[in-house]
Amino acid sequence: MRRGRRAAVLGLAASALPRRLRAAEPVDVALVLCADASGSIDADEFRLQKEGIAEAIADARVLAGIRSGPIGRIAVTYVEWGAPGGAATMVPWRLVGGADGASAFGRAVVSAPRSVQSWNAIGDAIDHAVALLEASPFEATRRVIDISGDAGDMRSLRPAPEARDEAVGKGIQINALAIVEGRAGLVAHYEGAVIGGPGAFVEAAPSRAEFTAALRRKLIREIA
Repeated sequence: MRRGRRAAVLGLAASALPRRLRAAEPVDVALVLCADASGSIDADEFRLQKEGIAEAIADARVLAGIRSGPIGRIAVTYVEWGAPGGAATMVPWRLVGGADGASAFGRAVVSAPRSVQSWNAIGDAIDHAVALLEASPFEATRRVIDISGDAGDMRSLRPAPEARDEAVGKGIQINALAIVEGRAGLVAHYEGAVIGGPGAFVEAAPSRAEFTAALRRKLIREIA
């Protein structure tokens, strides 16, 4: 068989293999960004949140952190959460290894329609994120779930601590960004009921106006 034809045949054979049998593309981190889209977030606040994600992922300091990894790229996806069992993937997995990939991901986040959500089911958001990580087409050195929100777990079909513990048992780290704005005890709630895994942490944004800066700090810490 001629070399060109043989390569084509092998390529077709590889494409016919189930995803789990193909070689996965390596990344330093597979990151699920889970944003609060519940009823407590009005339209302007939600827009600021999405623009903050786009700005933070494209920040020069975040990109420097990505490039400094052994592989030099990460995989990231964007999820909105709120309603019990209602977490929704709004931007599927994207590869980010530089400014172009970061900008493309940010544009996809900003332009995505808002999902329909009700009130705070963080445990279900964790379960949704775990399923995304387990189905990811990337081979990640580290797997991280990033939960941002302005209130605690209220109506999960499965309580957040139970979902958290199962995720951690699979080697997944869960961090949180608490949008505090006068909500006393929110950081402590996230520390006790949401985050988990070695090195897990809560980043606090005192207000929505400070969301971008808090998320940037959080991404740099997670990626590094």
